[in-house]
Amino acid sequence: MKQAVIRQLTTKELHEQIEDEKTLYTRLKLNHTVSTLDNPLKLRKIRRNIARLITELKQRTIKENSN
Repeated sequence: MKQAVIRQLTTKELHEQIEDEKTLYTRLKLNHTVSTLDNPLKLRKIRRNIARLITELKQRTIKENSN
């Protein structure tokens, strides 16, 4: 997910997206433990997406608190 797309999401959508990505990451990680994934780099992409979403959420809360 691109940073420009993340910035356009509302705060509620950010929370929902974080939960969806975490669920997907957990499921893929479990599947990778049982049998290897076709593309194990998918785990890295999802983990980084989660980090991007959380970073945007934290930036928004800092911005709101400073005003």
